[in-house]
Amino acid sequence: MNYQKELDKLLARLSEEEKTPGLLLHSCCAPCSSYVLEYLSQYFCITVFYYNPNIFPESEYTKRILEQQTLISRMRVKHPVSFIAGPYDKDRFYQMAAGLEDAKEGGARCMKCYELRLREAAEVAKAGGFDYFTTTLTISPLKNAAWLNEIGLRLAKEYGVSYLVSDFKKKNGYKRSIELSKEYGLYRQDYCGCEFSMRERERK
Repeated sequence: MNYQKELDKLLARLSEEEKTPGLLLHSCCAPCSSYVLEYLSQYFCITVFYYNPNIFPESEYTKRILEQQTLISRMRVKHPVSFIAGPYDKDRFYQMAAGLEDAKEGGARCMKCYELRLREAAEVAKAGGFDYFTTTLTISPLKNAAWLNEIGLRLAKEYGVSYLVSDFKKKNGYKRSIELSKEYGLYRQDYCGCEFSMRERERK
């Protein structure tokens, strides 16, 4: 499936119908969310959901969540963007990662982490009555967009909330996120976020 084409079709339909649905946007960090907010705020009322129990250490988590909130307060968007902070339940992440500590970055541990965060987003989207939920994660060239969309669509069926398919790196989305990061002076981390990815980056 060409996820960007599917998203284009949906956005065109929303424009024709003059509808502005509610979207719960799981965000991994401010830089990745910058382009997605610029792009999707033309079509949705967005609530950014910051749920990333994988981030290590806690000081890094605090730095990233504050950066996210600062960006939302400063970003120029068509429709207002609100914010929900998820719990920093790092024990849940380590329980999920048990036995996969040495898995290669981008492999089985990452796929389980995607599902952990998207499942929480689906639960919040259902409880909050959102029309759609999605994640900023597909903007990264290092993230597997096919996996993310497969997980999202499966959870959409389970929870009864539509998943907004995406491949935000398309249409120069990743490049635009770098430009916006410079424009807003955003902190761009040099590792995915978890302790294991930090160790791998240090080894390299």
